[in-house]
Amino acid sequence: MAISTASTANHRMRRPRGAARTPYLLIAPAVIAMVGFLVYPMASVIYYSLQNYNVTKPWDNGFAGLDNFRRLLFEDPLFWQSLGFSARWVGVEVGLQLVFGLILALIVNETFVGRGLSRALVFSPWAVSGVLTTGIWVLLYNPTTGVSRYLADLGLIEYGAAPLAHPGTVFWAAVLAELWRGVPFFAILLLADLQSIPRELYEAASVDGASRGRRFLHVTLPHLKDAIILSTLLRCVWEFNNVDLLYTLTGGGPAHATTTLPLYVASKAAQSHDFGYGSALTTAAFLILTFFSIAYLRLSKFGAKS
Repeated sequence: MAISTASTANHRMRRPRGAARTPYLLIAPAVIAMVGFLVYPMASVIYYSLQNYNVTKPWDNGFAGLDNFRRLLFEDPLFWQSLGFSARWVGVEVGLQLVFGLILALIVNETFVGRGLSRALVFSPWAVSGVLTTGIWVLLYNPTTGVSRYLADLGLIEYGAAPLAHPGTVFWAAVLAELWRGVPFFAILLLADLQSIPRELYEAASVDGASRGRRFLHVTLPHLKDAIILSTLLRCVWEFNNVDLLYTLTGGGPAHATTTLPLYVASKAAQSHDFGYGSALTTAAFLILTFFSIAYLRLSKFGAKS
């Protein structure tokens, strides 16, 4: 037995040097891809955030230090306006999407005739791109051929009312369009988690005399806790970075009423060609999202056992 153990140890000691490098060679493509598509772009944005870099004013280009950050904090009211709208947009959208998504998940989780077709109809908006969603809702909001005309025929609104052109209605018009696309995301994730709840838990609760509402509060919701936390976090990040729908639906208007921080970044970088300041705005958005994500996961106790 001792001879066998010594032989094994000697064999390990004589392992070819190339074998030790094999794991590193296998993960090298993934590491290179991460550096190329993640680390390098992030480093470039941080670098340019410390520069004056405007292609239309090359004579002003050069190292700026923290001037871009001082400018966005103390000299740019549109930064705070767009950040405030982003917070409002994320809070309203994610809250409503979660509520309606949970309701839909609970409905299609029940057994009834045509459940398969109902699930397909519920989930179908998630497969539609943001630009195509915009096209659908632009037609619906058209003041002469859309829903507004029929509402005017019923005397509910005035003829020629344009929900996307009025500051008082544009926010909720955009919310409704994004709600149609975002609710299926929560419905899909929550339905998958609902189907993993053991039926025995509901049967035991029924035997104990628990009502349908109490079974939902004490069996369903605790089981869905981590799924709700993760889905809301992901959706908060996505809605904060929402560009396609708002850009094509409202363009950030009217009068910057629907300008999110990413839309403001696009305006500064792509339209004004002020890439230095645009990079500073992007860095600020990244820091805000990072802080929010960490705080949200800690406060919600994600992964902790109840």
